Amino acid sequence: MPFPGSQMMNSIDLAYFLFSYRWIFRIGFCLLILLTFLKANWNSKWVPVTIILFLSVIIYIINFKMSADQMFLQTDQLIMAYAGENKVDTSRIIIGVEKNGFANAYPVQFIGYHHQISDSLNGEPVIVTYCTVCRTGRVYEPKVKGNYETFRLVGMDHFNAMFEDEKTKSWWRQVNGEAVAGELKGEHLPEIFSYQTSLGDWLHLFPYSLIMQPNEKDSGNYVSENYETGISRSSLTGTDSLSWKDKSWVVGVNLNHHTKAYDWNKLITQRIIHDKIKDTPIMVLVASDNKSFFAFKRKSSDEHFTLKNDTLLLNNQQYELNGRAIGTFVSLKRIPAYQEFWHSWRTFNPDTKVY
Repeated sequence: MPFPGSQMMNSIDLAYFLFSYRWIFRIGFCLLILLTFLKANWNSKWVPVTIILFLSVIIYIINFKMSADQMFLQTDQLIMAYAGENKVDTSRIIIGVEKNGFANAYPVQFIGYHHQISDSLNGEPVIVTYCTVCRTGRVYEPKVKGNYETFRLVGMDHFNAMFEDEKTKSWWRQVNGEAVAGELKGEHLPEIFSYQTSLGDWLHLFPYSLIMQPNEKDSGNYVSENYETGISRSSLTGTDSLSWKDKSWVVGVNLNHHTKAYDWNKLITQRIIHDKIKDTPIMVLVASDNKSFFAFKRKSSDEHFTLKNDTLLLNNQQYELNGRAIGTFVSLKRIPAYQEFWHSWRTFNPDTKVY
């Protein structure tokens, strides 16, 4: 958990060791406390009783009530609905997945609290994750060595959410699906290509999509619109409106393990940035809602696209925001792109280039 200074240290191995043997430490410390109490001379029997009760409450709160999976509960009722029955404002940001004519959308306001949503897409299990302190949305196939797993939130490291699998108790980073402690250290969860858009843009692209709906029981914990729009100034989840500060927004692009970061303010101004990663021409764009973004490969550096009314144009060719060709042209090739706080992208992509 984010105690002062804890997130700036490389302490994951020590944390995992202490957590793995926590009951041995707990019992040992309790015995030491008990021994001290038995040897002490008390003026009143109520003094040790009061101290023991006080310590018990503190230990219970720290070890149980303040544990990550008790502070950020999983939803016990996942409600999905089509657009006709949708109750989510279409201006809200979603993490979306689409495959073979099936599409699901998960509003950040919900998954930002839960941190993970277990669901399925066309019968295939998925785990949709989000970390508000890093502003990272990721979707994974919850499969470990060929078997489907369940996960629980155990805390955070370098400000990124950490999950534990039920079978081996290994710890997995939310930002890249890597096991960083435990039996499966070094393994990775298979990532599923995902989008981050406004719900309105998503339904324009995928009108047949299912949308996660609010659960009355959890409504008091949902992430506010201030977080999504960037006007929150919270020390952990707030946004810096200037560029290249720790809490500034960037769009990070990953092409064959070569990464590059693009300033969100510049993207909003230019709408489309034409660039190269290594020798591959690419482009990154932001839609007119200032929320939906996409990245694509270009065939050559000579291709220069324009954006008009959220339609991509190249000479007489037209494309939807997700690169799908309008007409008989070949659709554009999407590449992974993520909106994150700058401190997160540079921490987990230390070799990143900067545009």
